[in-house]
Amino acid sequence: MAQLTDDCFAFGGKAMRVEEAVALIAERFPPLAGTETVPLALADGRIAAGDVFARHDLPPFANAAVDGYAVCFTDLTRGAETVLPVRGRVAAGAAAGEVPTGSAVRIFTGAPMPPGADTVFMQEDVRRDGERVHLPPGLKPGANARPAGEDLGQGGLAIPAGRRLRPQDLALAAATGHADLLVRRRLRVALFSTGDELTEPGAPLRPGAIHDSNRVLLASLLTRLGVTVSDLGILRDDAAAVSARLAEAARDHDLILTSGGVSTGEEDHVKAAVEAQGRLMLWRLAIKPGRPVAAGLVAGTPFVGLPGNPVAVYVTLLFVVRPLLAQLGGALYEPPLSWPVRAGFPYRKKAGRREFVRVSLARSEDGRLEAHKFPRDGAGVLTSLTESDGLVELPDDATGIVPGDTLAYYPHALLW
Repeated sequence: MAQLTDDCFAFGGKAMRVEEAVALIAERFPPLAGTETVPLALADGRIAAGDVFARHDLPPFANAAVDGYAVCFTDLTRGAETVLPVRGRVAAGAAAGEVPTGSAVRIFTGAPMPPGADTVFMQEDVRRDGERVHLPPGLKPGANARPAGEDLGQGGLAIPAGRRLRPQDLALAAATGHADLLVRRRLRVALFSTGDELTEPGAPLRPGAIHDSNRVLLASLLTRLGVTVSDLGILRDDAAAVSARLAEAARDHDLILTSGGVSTGEEDHVKAAVEAQGRLMLWRLAIKPGRPVAAGLVAGTPFVGLPGNPVAVYVTLLFVVRPLLAQLGGALYEPPLSWPVRAGFPYRKKAGRREFVRVSLARSEDGRLEAHKFPRDGAGVLTSLTESDGLVELPDDATGIVPGDTLAYYPHALLW
């Protein structure tokens, strides 16, 4: 459970820009303590708790990059074919004896270079004649030989602290002598939906009710982000009950995350419950969809209240909660990658807020990728997420776009 200081978390006035909110989160929420050592097989997706250094050179010895013949370059005749006797054979995993002066050694990929040899001819480029090999001219010194430490030298930085470990990081750790790694413990996130209108998925719908999809969406995405999720169900529209359950969740979680109930309606009790037990850091972001976002503390534990509409939940989890999770988990935050695409639609917006529009991609007649807006607006349209390819970002100060403008595109498939 995080116990953070409770000062200077009040916020009022105009809506806060996204980058201001992310910067404030980074300033006010320190990384949480707690590490553990895990074997490489269990380290994928975890956060490195410290720098990881190579315990030996990679590769640990000079070796052949191809199957062929190892020679000393100075034994070659410049500009003409060289014929050398073949004396010795070295396979991968074997020890290599010194190559006699004026001779070649048969060698295989990954085998250690014999002392005295520095260059390897590919077997496809030479002609073997009994116990002699004919070597063509033109090869450079050191060709097809990998020196010790070519990839990474002993003591070199293999993995920086804060990196979310990927399979390639684990392979590098293994190759440089590590069987396990020190990682940050997983964050524990308490997850609620709010509202009397919600019914559990699969249950019969009473009049005026809807099935709760936000918890399913959030739990799945949070799991992909590497946290441990406690699904604590639905908070009904009762101020005392909301306050009590948030306080209970604060005791053994690192973050409380809710959806719905943070606006200003008479039945929106979450914001008031947070203010009664802590302070708000921000409330209302200059973002669409997703304006009503509350962040602060509940009994010393970080809290974020997301909007109630599922598309707004998706967008704010990506651009607000994700950097918070990185900060709390001691990870190096890497913003989602985007690439430029051409707008295939016109759009008008208000200046002063960042907007994310759901789009699908198609190739235009000139072969370039072009973004086309999903035909139905609304932050409650779930099919706009399932039937689109991604999001395009419209900057805060823009007032609109016209076909042909260049937009930053975030594909759903690469966001999580």
